[in-house]
Order: sequence, then C-alpha cells, then structure tokens
Amino acid sequence: MFLVDWFYGVLASLGLWQKDAKILFLGLDNAGKTTLLHMLKDEVDTVVYLVDAYDRERFPESKNELDGLLSDESLANVPFLILGNKIDITSAASEDELRYHLGLTGVTTGKGTVNLADTNVRPIEVFMCSIVRKMGYGEGFKWMSQYIK
Repeated sequence: MFLVDWFYGVLASLGLWQKDAKILFLGLDNAGKTTLLHMLKDEVDTVVYLVDAYDRERFPESKNELDGLLSDESLANVPFLILGNKIDITSAASEDELRYHLGLTGVTTGKGTVNLADTNVRPIEVFMCSIVRKMGYGEGFKWMSQYIK
C-alpha cells in the first residue's frame, strides 16, 4: 500500500493526478526514455520527447525525428514537452544550445501558465533535466499538465 500511495503522490506533485490523457515518450536511443517511464504512470494525450543533451553529435538526428513528429497531422493539436536530459554531465548542452540545434528558438510557447484555448497554437516547450538525479523534469510535467484535460 505504501508504494501505491507514494506513486500517486508523485503523480499529484507533477500535476498528473486525476487527468485522463495519454503521454507518448519519444526520443533517440540512450536519451533516458526508459528511465523516465519507470518513474511515471503510462496512458496519460501528449508527447514527451527526450534528447540526450550530452550527445551533440546526434542533435541533427534528434532534430529530424522531432521535425517529423511536429509535422505529423495526427499530432497537430498535441502538446510537446521536450526534455533535454543528462544535465548532470558538466559538458552537456545548455537549454539555449539545445533549442538552437532543435530549431526551437522563438518557437516555444513559454514555461508559465499560457492560455492557448482560443488559438491555433500548439503548446511546445523545452525543459532541461537529469532523469537519474531526479531533477528538472517535474517542472516540465507541471507545465504539461495544464494542457491535459
């Protein structure tokens, strides 16, 4: 019972408790998807795209994958949370560098509460994190939760 209570507590702290949505976790291999999935409940309508912020050589590949997802008609109204993982490694990319390489400079919608209800704008934002150190992704999920019904 303690484990179940703890898990629901984590979901509540991330703003994901009592939301009826699906979350799709995407990213290149070794970006941190599996580690994150072990921490969260599945079957909640958004995309979480993880990028290894340390592996600069794969930024073009990550950008191509993300561009493909962003242009997919079936995901046209789906919020995108991009997590730049592995910031615990000192030489990892900064948020600005990651935004630049992913083509997201000036494209994201803002980290605060943003009312996009009567617009045709898809919520998209970048948050830097360290999945193994359990830091940074909570803010991203709180941001994302405002767009999940």
